[in-house]
Amino acid sequence: MTLILTNDDGIDAPGIRALHKAVNGKAAIVAPKDHLSGCGHQVTTNQPIYLQRRSDVEYVVAGTPVDCTRLAITQLFANVKWVLSGINAGGNMGVDVYISGTVAAVREAAMHGIPGIAISHWIRRPLVVDWDIAAHLTARVLADLLDRPTPPGTFWNVNLPHLEPNSPDPEIVFCQPSTQPLPVNYRVEGDRYYYIGDYAKRDRTPGTDVDVCFSGNIAVTQIRL
Repeated sequence: MTLILTNDDGIDAPGIRALHKAVNGKAAIVAPKDHLSGCGHQVTTNQPIYLQRRSDVEYVVAGTPVDCTRLAITQLFANVKWVLSGINAGGNMGVDVYISGTVAAVREAAMHGIPGIAISHWIRRPLVVDWDIAAHLTARVLADLLDRPTPPGTFWNVNLPHLEPNSPDPEIVFCQPSTQPLPVNYRVEGDRYYYIGDYAKRDRTPGTDVDVCFSGNIAVTQIRL
């Protein structure tokens, strides 16, 4: 089975290395050269895309996460069975799926009939992400989702909670995505506006992915195109 790994934090980000560890290294990596968080479903169509081959199973793309998926499934590998994206440094819950490059990479795969899983790790400051724990939790989720039927035109969005050190493993909870907007505010300095929305203060309607993840469990939602 050909697994493709990508992300929007860049090929050298610790999250994609944790994802590679979660699949025991049995995957190809096709990921952006640079950090592109929040780029959404942006694609490159009006200029060449530079691709660097590091090995037979690792490619650096001077493009977006969606560019990576497109190149992986149409130019680099045959018979791709899954596209996995992440592990993103930061949550991608609810309406984040419209903003996130992490999620866009697997949405593109679903458009081509290939199932995908986006994995993100909520950051609860001042805690620091332990990427070994993230890899362990991701492996648990993948053990379920990779064997679970994925209806055509859908993909999975996974958000890992940020737990205190030595916490027990969280539950995996299948839930609905939040439909409420993100907190939006700006600090104004003259003619410059600095975004200061507080992610942790977003709506926590019970049973939604935001509430599940903020409550300390792994939130899994199935997103339909």
